[in-house]
Amino acid sequence: MTPFEGDGVWLRCALHAHTTNSDGEMAPDMLVRHYEWAGFDVLAITDHWVRTVERSTRKLLVIPSTELNAQAGGPEHDAHVLALGVEADPVIPESEFAPLQEVVDWIDGNGGVPYIAHTYWSGLRTEQWEDCTGLVGIEVWNAGCELEIGRGDSSLQWDEALERGRNLFALATDDSHHPGYDSGFAWTMVRAEDRSQAAVLAALRTGSFYGSTGPEITSVEVADDAITVRCSPAASVTLLTGKTKGARANAGRLGYPNASEIIERDSAGLITACRLERMWSTPYGRLEVADAAGRRAWTNALWIAQPQ
Repeated sequence: MTPFEGDGVWLRCALHAHTTNSDGEMAPDMLVRHYEWAGFDVLAITDHWVRTVERSTRKLLVIPSTELNAQAGGPEHDAHVLALGVEADPVIPESEFAPLQEVVDWIDGNGGVPYIAHTYWSGLRTEQWEDCTGLVGIEVWNAGCELEIGRGDSSLQWDEALERGRNLFALATDDSHHPGYDSGFAWTMVRAEDRSQAAVLAALRTGSFYGSTGPEITSVEVADDAITVRCSPAASVTLLTGKTKGARANAGRLGYPNASEIIERDSAGLITACRLERMWSTPYGRLEVADAAGRRAWTNALWIAQPQ
């Protein structure tokens, strides 16, 4: 089951943002108004080591959350972990941060959903976090890290984990500290049963969402031999399935088709529907849609095979 099947409501979610309670420039109530004005449905305030509780509005659901530090293999390997919807206040340690497994266990034990933030920005290797029990996923895209130093894309680490049979989900986030300058660049489209916090957290636990910096994915049909995708106008649609394998449809006069067929185009020749061939021997499959401006959208794994 993918988020494109079944019932539910689509919610545009900002799941990584900071206020003056840690190192952000905007007070919590003003950040809520900022994301409400920007057309978001859900905001998770993730101040460092502070569980910021702010009232929801008629249009915007606010989920109290936090961002914690953890050791991923030693004190010199600092991982940041989003604790989405956690129900307890964290206490910053007096000396070293706890190992990653302990931090994830604490989040899970207190009703939260743990995702590692910006693994590329943090300089983490996949093997430092992929075997952590209870870890739900990572950020595939962190707009703030990309804007600051060009290290916002963690898709390589995500693909390495998927290829080894670890079914981790992936968020797209702003990680906003300077609203207006680094906000509204990335979001997670969650398919939830309703507009409640419980429903959003349930969707985040089960991968019922896709991440985006612009493109919209309207439907994904998974068959034995192919994937059919419908989306907002795209320059390319890619099926990533592991090393050296996959399929891609490219728009344009000289668009190169690899194991793909464009079904529909818009008036500018951009892809709005395509068919991508599926190979049985691949360890996993996920989709990536890019528009003419280079903005991207990412589905979670449509299938994943456990290594033999």
